Amino acid sequence: MVLATNSDSEEHLHSTFASRYVRAVVPRFKMPDNSMPKDAAYQVISDELMLDGNPRLNLASFVTTWMEPECDKLIMESVNKNYVDMDEYPVTTELQNRCVNMIANLFHAPMGEDEAAIGCGTVGSSEAIMLAGLAFKRKWQQRRRAQGLPTDNPNIVTGANVQVCWEKFARYFEVELKEVKLSEGYYVMDPAKAVEMVDENTICVAAILGSTLTGEFEDVKLLNDLLAEKNAETGWDVAIHVDAASGGFIAPFLYPDLEWDFRLPWVKSINVSGHKYGLVYAGVGWIVWRTKDDLPEDLVFHINYLGADQPTFTLNFSKGSSQIIAQYYQFIRLGFEGYKNIMENCMDNARRLREGIEMTGKFDIVSKDIGVPLVAFSLKDSSKHTVFEIAESLRKFGWIIPAYTMPADAQHIAVLRVVIREDFSRGLADRLITHIIQVLKEIDGLPSRVAHIAAAAAVSGGEVKTAKMSLEDITKYWKRLVEHKRNIVC
Repeated sequence: MVLATNSDSEEHLHSTFASRYVRAVVPRFKMPDNSMPKDAAYQVISDELMLDGNPRLNLASFVTTWMEPECDKLIMESVNKNYVDMDEYPVTTELQNRCVNMIANLFHAPMGEDEAAIGCGTVGSSEAIMLAGLAFKRKWQQRRRAQGLPTDNPNIVTGANVQVCWEKFARYFEVELKEVKLSEGYYVMDPAKAVEMVDENTICVAAILGSTLTGEFEDVKLLNDLLAEKNAETGWDVAIHVDAASGGFIAPFLYPDLEWDFRLPWVKSINVSGHKYGLVYAGVGWIVWRTKDDLPEDLVFHINYLGADQPTFTLNFSKGSSQIIAQYYQFIRLGFEGYKNIMENCMDNARRLREGIEMTGKFDIVSKDIGVPLVAFSLKDSSKHTVFEIAESLRKFGWIIPAYTMPADAQHIAVLRVVIREDFSRGLADRLITHIIQVLKEIDGLPSRVAHIAAAAAVSGGEVKTAKMSLEDITKYWKRLVEHKRNIVC
């Protein structure tokens, strides 16, 4: 109920839903001429937001969708603090420094017990990757100039499975992106092929700890060993950056003996997403360097912080403090034991979901047992229906599950992927299995959309095609359809 007076008339509002504010068209292009009561403004926006998906059922995202009420309270208490005002908010700055130290220690950075780590908080792993890439590029330029060599053609070697942020880095900062292509059954970067692509202009090789496609960890240890051999043969100093956005808060707790971090001498920097398995809401990532020498000094700005030097290296300036504070809360609230228990629970629920999907007899599991807790799976038979139909049908139950094709050269493989987060319970896993089985029964009773698409495209531009389209053609059709739906403005 709203009790207010309309500023431009004598009309009294006795109910939001009986007022003119819910009868008028919602402003989309031009700021409205007049004000409205705060209750009405809230209701208008809240009503539109009801049409968003449920974040808890958004199994496409790795991003945290639940935190404890005590942490929610801390977030709201600090939501008005601008992180860059270090003089005004010195404790917030100190909390960031503590988080960097804890993460660097978790990743086995070679530092003394009371020595400060080299790193910073970022808006997410995308910014962290930009910073890491800039550091590698500057170090490469410095080496080349010292040797009297040109610096106009840097490149970076990655797998074709990398996140789009690596493509952004390459395009924005004028670095050639050299991608190792994938193959059916092998959906991560092959270290041997990656090292073959390394040359004198390579600023670094990027390895992924937790591929977004299948959750699989790339073999950073083998990459390190092969690079060490090549560097010894050539005299180069090509190093490794580990993109641990998804796996950086998984591996230390579930696979402590796995060597992927600063235990390997050629790993010089690591990024990790606090808002993924760091268990914080969206808006925080972290980047840490092996040593001070791995971050070129001319990229660092220095701020007088309570009479002491506070180095800063970011692409953003103003940003909120809430996520930094929330990260520190999770570290001291959960500790190593708490994180380990949560990650084990996520893996248990992933195994339960995997078993249920396998029991349908309709799918091949693409994801691996060791990696990020997710289940990626493809249809054994896509001649009548596709994974895109299944994803579309599951939306009616509220589930948001992505269907996508693999990157080059495995584009003909289409999969569904379910990410298991802290708030995905065993009960939800069982419910999802039930709904998948129900959807399979429903589409089995429907006419084949694949056949319909094939018939519609049998004749195209006067050129007669075969009635049976290839799976790759059908997959491209569904991919275009899904992208079209995403681009519709509501």
